[in-house]
Amino acid sequence: MIKKINHIGIAVKDLDEAIAFYKKLGLEVEGTEEVPEQKVKVAFIPVGDTRIELLAATSEESPIAKFIEKKGEGIQHIALDVDNVKKELAKAADNDIRLIDKEPRKGAHESQIAFLHPKSTKGVLIEYCQETNKS
Repeated sequence: MIKKINHIGIAVKDLDEAIAFYKKLGLEVEGTEEVPEQKVKVAFIPVGDTRIELLAATSEESPIAKFIEKKGEGIQHIALDVDNVKKELAKAADNDIRLIDKEPRKGAHESQIAFLHPKSTKGVLIEYCQETNKS
């Protein structure tokens, strides 16, 4: 089940510069984390019950580096909080939605993530995000 928008991913060239901008708006960074599997460094900024996720490439091979090269900095994806990524992927596939990921993979905060292809989602990269239980 889709529960809410988990975060909005924004591709940035310089993470520190982007963090400084959001601090000027009065927002605070929850923390930063490198996600080697995705070749990115991320910063999460809580805004109400959702977050802004700033993504900076750590490699020219990163999907974020390629996104910025093609489209420039800006909104890269919308992440939907789900109970079970595998089940949501199966539902999407059953509804003829093109998948980027057929199986969940590791995301920030030890979450499980998977992406739907923007060619079948009206041009929006959609991420399913299943966060681990926080005790």
